[in-house]
Amino acid sequence: MATRVAGKLFRDLIRQRVISTSIGASRHSSSAATSAPKIPHSSKKGRLLTGATIGLIIAGGAYVGTVDEETFCGWLFSATKLVNPFFALLDAEVAHRLAVSAAARGWVPREKRPDPPILGLEVWGRKFSNPIGLSAGFDKNAEAVEGLLGMGFGFVEVGSVTPIAQEGNPKPRIFRLRQEGAIINRCGFNSEGIDAVANRLSTQHGKRKLEKLETSSSSSPLSDENKHGGKAGPGILGVNLGKNKTSEDAAVDYVQGVHMLSQYADYLVINVSSPNTPGLRMLQGRKQLKDLVTKVQAARDEMQWDEVGPPPLLVKIAPDLSKEDLEDIAAVAVALQLDGLIISNTTISRPDPVNKNPVCAESGGFSGKHLFNLSTNILKEMYVLTRGQIPLIGCGGICSGEDAYKKIRAGATLVQLYTAFAYGGPALIPQIKAELAECLERDGFKSIHEAVGADCRQYLP
Repeated sequence: MATRVAGKLFRDLIRQRVISTSIGASRHSSSAATSAPKIPHSSKKGRLLTGATIGLIIAGGAYVGTVDEETFCGWLFSATKLVNPFFALLDAEVAHRLAVSAAARGWVPREKRPDPPILGLEVWGRKFSNPIGLSAGFDKNAEAVEGLLGMGFGFVEVGSVTPIAQEGNPKPRIFRLRQEGAIINRCGFNSEGIDAVANRLSTQHGKRKLEKLETSSSSSPLSDENKHGGKAGPGILGVNLGKNKTSEDAAVDYVQGVHMLSQYADYLVINVSSPNTPGLRMLQGRKQLKDLVTKVQAARDEMQWDEVGPPPLLVKIAPDLSKEDLEDIAAVAVALQLDGLIISNTTISRPDPVNKNPVCAESGGFSGKHLFNLSTNILKEMYVLTRGQIPLIGCGGICSGEDAYKKIRAGATLVQLYTAFAYGGPALIPQIKAELAECLERDGFKSIHEAVGADCRQYLP
């Protein structure tokens, strides 16, 4: 069985390379909504990276003949660490595009091993196989949902998606601080727009519905009941909504996103916290946020939904907020029965000791392990302010299973990665899940829900 899997991986890779070469010219003329993402030209470095990937597949094919499928799966994830140094040779944005393209084409390992049962949980009536997600910003245009979920994330959030396609800020706009495990970006909601994303998600949604119909006859009621996943298949899909830079009415932009994309989403996010769109963070004010959320909720609720109901609506906030700001956001979230908050986005501050790096002079949002303390403190405060009544997603600085566990104890029901994944690659996903399961078992917790807010409960009223 494992030999057949390796052979298939190799044949698929070679076939995709041949096809992409033979029809490359025609791809340039196809629409962004239906074509596969374009791999940027990267001369010798790009060819070296491709050669290394093919070499790994060939080596895996030789190795897998003597092992079972799960062992080979573990080897394949570990082997991706060998590719990481090649990405480091590339411009940060070129490397990002290559990574998205690889995931879109299935040139990434696929997790065949079941998640530890202790990591499974239910939130908003959706069943997550694990609480580890990929935050918005990586797959901005929903090009690689299937490949990313297939790597073992419990959920993937695409976007931010703007109503009208926009280029974002001028390049260069992504800067690495490799030794500090950090990134500064000022992308500015570069997006192919709602139409392109809706077309991609519609195609994926139709494919998933067909697969479910084909397998429903052979599935027992019990297996259907316990099956994890959502509209995107074996995993939960979130869609992060943004506004256009030139838009004068933010609510109109977010409402358009709801109307066009909510039917494909397991949850929706209103992003009002990116530091790279002028005026966006002003929407976190009490009155502005209340007005915005009220309009977006109304737009969602007026649509027709099946028995599952409308997708939950969350708001993503910044870490650079005062105590008064947090109290205002919590009051709005509780009063309007918001379904959740994501804490947090990138910071405009430059935490010690990273601020000594000359790259910190670049403007933009800072992310990475040195964001962990700031974002986790905000998370704790918001958990207490909302009295533990609203699911929170912890994001910012997670690099290990222990980090994820600390976020959960600070009040997060789910957590998200980005910068650590950009540096560590696919091998980081199973590592974090295994470490998180060990942390829970070490401290006597039998589930994620038992651990949520463990460090803050004594402060609840």
